[in-house]
Amino acid sequence: MRILVTGGAGFIGSAYVRRLLTGAEPALPDIGTVTVLDAFTYAGTAGGLEAVRTDPRLRVVHGDIRDGALVDATVAGHDTIVHLAAESHVDRSIAGAAPFVTTNVLGTQTLLDAALRHGARRFVQVSTDEVYGSIDAGSWTEASPLDPSSPYSASKAGADLLALAYHRTHGLDVVVTRGANTYGPYQHPEKLIPRFVTNLLDGHDVPLYGDGGNVRDWLHVDDHCHGIALAQRHGRPGRVYHLGGGTELTNRELTGRLLAACGAGWERVRPVADRKGHDRRYALDTGTTRAELGWTPTVDLATGLAATVDWYRDNRAWWEPLVGAR
Repeated sequence: MRILVTGGAGFIGSAYVRRLLTGAEPALPDIGTVTVLDAFTYAGTAGGLEAVRTDPRLRVVHGDIRDGALVDATVAGHDTIVHLAAESHVDRSIAGAAPFVTTNVLGTQTLLDAALRHGARRFVQVSTDEVYGSIDAGSWTEASPLDPSSPYSASKAGADLLALAYHRTHGLDVVVTRGANTYGPYQHPEKLIPRFVTNLLDGHDVPLYGDGGNVRDWLHVDDHCHGIALAQRHGRPGRVYHLGGGTELTNRELTGRLLAACGAGWERVRPVADRKGHDRRYALDTGTTRAELGWTPTVDLATGLAATVDWYRDNRAWWEPLVGAR
C-alpha cells in the first residue's frame, strides 16, 4: 500500500503517519510506503515526524497542494491519498479568508484532479464538524445540511462537496471523515487546549471567549486517526463518517479542568469579547461510523487531557519557539 498524506507534518497528519509507520494502527498493518506532502508553514513542523524520520518507508516532499505540477508528480504512483492539508484556524480565517479559500478549496480540487488522472484507488477527505454550523440540541447526522459560520468552515464544506462531486461525476473512490474538536501532543499552541496549557505553564493568563458557554465535543488525536484509518480501509465510496469523542464540555468547564491540571486558579482567566459568528454547540451522531466501521473512541477525556498537559510540560523545546512573544 502506497499512501500519500497531505499535511502530514501537521497535528493530526503527523500523528497519522507515526501510527502507520510504528505499527500502532491495527486497521492498516500492511504499509508499504508513506509520502508526506506538506508546505511546512507555521502549523507544520518536522518535530511531529521525528520519531519516524529514519524509517526507509517515509518520504517527505516540501510543497504546496496548490502547486499543480508538484501535486501531479507527487500523486503519481500512490494508490491512496489521505488529505489533511488545510488552513484550519478560525480566527485567522476571520482576519483574512483568501488563504483558506485557495488552500482548502482550490488545493483540494488540484489533488482531486491529480488523483483522477493517476487512477488513485481511494481518496480520504478529512474534514470537520464545523461544516454543519451550530446545533442547539441533538446531534448532526451525515445527512444534515451544511451551514458553515466562518470562512474556515465554509472552505472545508466546499472541499467536502467537491470531493463528493468527483465521486458522483467521475467515479473517484472518495470517503469523507468529519471529526470533532481534536486534542493531543504536537498541536500548535494557537489552538485552545495547547494555548491554555502553554500560557498557564509560563505563568500567563488565558483568554475565555464571551460567557464561556460554547459547547464542544472533544476527541483524542489517536482516536481520530484510528477512525480515519478505518474509513480508509473499510469505508464505502461516497460516504461520510462522523468521528466524535462523546464528551461535551462548555469552554468554561474545559478551562476549569485545564486550570486544575496546571495548578492554577480562576484569577488567571481573562474574559475577552466573543468571536464573530461563534458557533454555540457542535455534536456529531456517530452511529453510522460505529455500525459500519466498528469504530469507538477509547481515550477518555480525563486521561487524555492529563497526558496532554504532561506532554506540553515535558516538551518545552518543541512549543516554546512557536509561541513567540506573548
